[in-house]
Amino acid sequence: MIHCDVLIIGASASGLMCAIEAGKRGRSVLVLDHAVKAGKKIRISGGGRCNFTNYDVNASHYLSENKHFCKSALSRYQYYDFLSLVAEYDIPWHEREHGQLFCDRSANDIIQMLLKECQKYLVKIQLDTKINSIKNSNVGPFKFNIISSRGQYQCQSLVIATGGLSVTKMGASDFGLRLAKQYGLKVIPTRPGLVPLSYSTKDSNKFKQLSGIALEAEIKYDEQSFKENILFTHKGISGPVVLQISSYWQVEKSRMGQSLKIKLLPDFELHEWLLEQQARHEKVLIKNLLARKFPRRLVNCLCQIHSIDKPVNQYDSKELKLIADNFQDWHFWPDGTEGYRVAEVTVGGVDTNELSSKTMQTKKVEGLFFIGEVVDVTGHLGGYNFQWAWSSGYAAGQYV
Repeated sequence: MIHCDVLIIGASASGLMCAIEAGKRGRSVLVLDHAVKAGKKIRISGGGRCNFTNYDVNASHYLSENKHFCKSALSRYQYYDFLSLVAEYDIPWHEREHGQLFCDRSANDIIQMLLKECQKYLVKIQLDTKINSIKNSNVGPFKFNIISSRGQYQCQSLVIATGGLSVTKMGASDFGLRLAKQYGLKVIPTRPGLVPLSYSTKDSNKFKQLSGIALEAEIKYDEQSFKENILFTHKGISGPVVLQISSYWQVEKSRMGQSLKIKLLPDFELHEWLLEQQARHEKVLIKNLLARKFPRRLVNCLCQIHSIDKPVNQYDSKELKLIADNFQDWHFWPDGTEGYRVAEVTVGGVDTNELSSKTMQTKKVEGLFFIGEVVDVTGHLGGYNFQWAWSSGYAAGQYV
């Protein structure tokens, strides 16, 4: 039987941050993970460059049943706090659009920084360890008894940093959610987030010819809207703007008739331009005009679907508006998502009403903490999920 003050399940971004902060306080900390390497999801993030935070972090960039829950942790450990740590290790980084911060070299810089911090504060990390069971313990100060494939442990504080269901090839599982239910905690139903959306069979036959085309678009769904690039694939639509809206999209609402509204080239007013061109180019085929602003394959596809094939002078203003709407008020019904296999995050998780926003400790079970992606807090694309990992890990690390 091995004893420790703090046992953290998950050598994830949030788990390692929590371990570091607990270690700073002189707590004996052990991190267990079923993987053979720590921080596996960090390693593949941001195309291998790790989009580790963002200059513009606030609650508006997060989804949760309780939109205010994340504010406490985010305010106490902010992007500049993590940048200070990055600076200590002389890790070069750069800013991209929308305040996103990336490593110059690779995500491994962040992993090695976290592991060195763990080593500095005497945190022990044990990998390739499967958790078999967790039960309450009444032995002295120890509250939990953990049986694993590599031994038994007792701890005063137990932290669950196992992540969500996304990126299944990295070994994602529902372990944290099952443990929450074991202790009687409510779990918000989960779904894939930051994930490509797939065509229906009918739409696939129409649009698979667009594979590889990318252009700027604005997509609206419910009260949410995003404006970035859309990418057409052979399976459906992807690109940053689609990943962003996918976290809000729900298949049940789609089947009830609620569509995505896509506006291609959102800063360009197509109807007005078509009216201007009509006055100048009376006999030009309208699809040739449209090809001056949109990719030719896209124009040919939409014109074929909507039987747009006459010269521009043969359409009146109302008809030109309908043509423009095919490109800039496009109602699109996805058939589904590409699933957890390629999703970057999991929407939903342990209900925040079950947790203290200050400490991340459960209200029902003293000494039990949930942090990171396993909690019902999901960030937008752009470094927000890593910042939640750092902030929630830091918050728990002050109290475990």
